[in-house]
Amino acid sequence: MSATKKQDIKRITTHQLREMKNRGEKIAMLTAYDYSMAKIIDGAGIDIILVGDSASNVMAGHETTLPITLDQMIYHAASVVRAVKRALVVVDLPFGTYQGSSGEALRSAIRIMKESGAHAVKLEGGSEVKDSVERILSAGIPVMGHLGLTPQSIYKFGTYTVRAKEETEAAKLIEDARMLEKCGCFGLVLEKIPASLAKEVSQSISIPTIGIGAGPDADGQVLVMQDMLGITKEFKPRFLRRYADLHTVITDAVGKYIGDIKSREFPNDKEKY
Repeated sequence: MSATKKQDIKRITTHQLREMKNRGEKIAMLTAYDYSMAKIIDGAGIDIILVGDSASNVMAGHETTLPITLDQMIYHAASVVRAVKRALVVVDLPFGTYQGSSGEALRSAIRIMKESGAHAVKLEGGSEVKDSVERILSAGIPVMGHLGLTPQSIYKFGTYTVRAKEETEAAKLIEDARMLEKCGCFGLVLEKIPASLAKEVSQSISIPTIGIGAGPDADGQVLVMQDMLGITKEFKPRFLRRYADLHTVITDAVGKYIGDIKSREFPNDKEKY
């Protein structure tokens, strides 16, 4: 069998993700926040669905990911879980629900798992959140890490620019990646870092890495679904590839619908009782 051949897996697990890395099969990950879209992308064969705190941006219209609450994340996650038959569902712990103490982090993670039925949680940061990671893992809850550009720290960084270009920050990122692996994380998102660094990290740890703006050598890739489908128009980073232009499709469809109503073309004789 080819090292990159996609295997037919009925239900993706954290163990199978590591097996995918071992055999060189790339991992496909997308965000979703509602039942209808999650059902479509799960049926299309996506490996991981991330219920991201990016819902704060694309679903609620906030400027950053910071305002979204734990209750709102659980609502979105539960909606996604009800649709999914194959993908692994990972849910972001939102800002303020794990940074204060490891006990708070565990309570937040337990609420997500119990109330949404999700399969894992994700949180941002390295050594500074080690206690929270270990406490969540001690309860048997799978954890995915997130290094590089961590959007919940946007006001600390002051910019969404590429992270870890300097040697000191790159060295810390590698150290944090190894620490998260040692703690027991099953995977790691690498966001907006140099491709060479993402390659080095991916080759130096045994757990899968998922890149976003991190080049082709991560073990998988993730994009925000609304960006990838061309629903959002303003967001145009270099790493984003648009696979559709649903903004135009939807605008045209709504325009035609409005026109048919105004001209009395809808509903017609076949569309009435």
